Amino acid sequence: MTNGSGTRDDPWVLKTAPGSSEYRMWRDEAADPPALVCQVGSTQLKYHLRAIDDLHAMLKAHADWMDLGAADEGKDAKPGTVEAWGRDPSNPVGGWYGLRKGSRGRFGMYLPPLLEALGLAELTHEAKNNRVRAI
Repeated sequence: MTNGSGTRDDPWVLKTAPGSSEYRMWRDEAADPPALVCQVGSTQLKYHLRAIDDLHAMLKAHADWMDLGAADEGKDAKPGTVEAWGRDPSNPVGGWYGLRKGSRGRFGMYLPPLLEALGLAELTHEAKNNRVRAI
């Protein structure tokens, strides 16, 4: 389990898979739609809150390791990665999990460490090319 309870006043304090950057995440259930807020320095990203359960379910169904493939919104995501799934029209939200146009990418960077901290997934912690799988 992770430190923090996932609220704005007591956020989850996480590190990217390589361990190179720290960030904070919390639930904003009052947002429309309910959001998962990711604070990285002065940058704030927002994702559908349901991303936690949806990503876990997809990884369970995938039943193997999956590359993270993190990419900014303006860059193409490598096919078959968590990042590509987080923007694919066939996913449960019908496209981007990111809620703020211009800042919708990096799903593959920030969501998998949260799943690991919540005990829902295993994550590799290499300098690059990290992977995740459901527990």
